[in-house]
Amino acid sequence: MMPPTMQAVVIGASAGAFDALSSILPSLPIGFRLPVMVVVHLPPDKRSLIAELFRQKCLLAVEEVEDKEPIVRGTIYFAPPDYHLLVERGGTLSLSKDDPVLFSRPSIDVLFESASDIFGAGLIAVVLTGANEDGAKGLRSVEVAGGTTIIQDPKTAFVPTMPEAALRSCPGARILTLEAISLYLREV
Repeated sequence: MMPPTMQAVVIGASAGAFDALSSILPSLPIGFRLPVMVVVHLPPDKRSLIAELFRQKCLLAVEEVEDKEPIVRGTIYFAPPDYHLLVERGGTLSLSKDDPVLFSRPSIDVLFESASDIFGAGLIAVVLTGANEDGAKGLRSVEVAGGTTIIQDPKTAFVPTMPEAALRSCPGARILTLEAISLYLREV
């Protein structure tokens, strides 16, 4: 059976996120055909510079999501501080002020679960370094929907708590180094 056509990538990261994402996102080539939605745990009370910083490092367009923004292929979207990021039917992204999940807003679980509902087997979900268990439940929902699940090798993570929790939730996920994740995405 042929694998489904991949439609989107979702990535979640927390402590150590900037360095981990710096190993992956700048390597995505011009012409990369998938949208990439990223949740990084950020302080809720400060303006985030993460989209600006990656805009300078990446070949692809980089945006901080605005509510009801249409999803465009080959664009990297970052959740803004203090908002959950969700994928909606009809190809748009939405923002929510619903309660924090595992003390986090934006929550990786919220993004992964909403994206798995829309993209199903066409979704690639990646859990990177972090200090809590956010992302584990969402990664499981991607697996159940038939999507591809990838976890940063906990031995290489700045903080292994999040990848270890994801691995307990999805023992069948691919365990890859940052370099291998970057290579995998470039070959999709």
